[in-house]
Amino acid sequence: MSSGGVRIVAVIEAAKGALVLAAGLGLFALVHRDVQTIAEHVVEHFHLNPASRTPRIFLDLAAKLDDAKLQLLALGASGYALVRFVEAYGLWRTRRWAEWFAVAAGGIYIPIEVYELWRRVTWIRFGLLAINVAIVAYLAAVLWETRAAKAAKLPRP
Repeated sequence: MSSGGVRIVAVIEAAKGALVLAAGLGLFALVHRDVQTIAEHVVEHFHLNPASRTPRIFLDLAAKLDDAKLQLLALGASGYALVRFVEAYGLWRTRRWAEWFAVAAGGIYIPIEVYELWRRVTWIRFGLLAINVAIVAYLAAVLWETRAAKAAKLPRP
């Protein structure tokens, strides 16, 4: 298998890391600000009914956020982004440890995605599950092929 596919996975992982890092920086920017008022403005700007389910959940969560929780969420997002960047680097450089890590990390989410799909079938949930399964299967195949190639090169006793 070509390293081109592994590099595509590396780009996806780096993009996930960048997205989560941006979200973490956004959370950090909310420290020392009135998050409840900002959330109300967002709901109003998008002409959402604040009494309906999703906007109400958003407003209730915003009401519970204080500076310590925002900083903790931002720190968690930064840590997650760092893990994604390290994984992307390892995949880009075709490091075996990164391939193993990517298979394990992607495989962890599959039961959760299956459960969420079982709870409520949507095209988005189905698509995310399909993409994750495809990536995990591809990287597992790369690992298997690499292992087989190394075994073929070993001298026989």
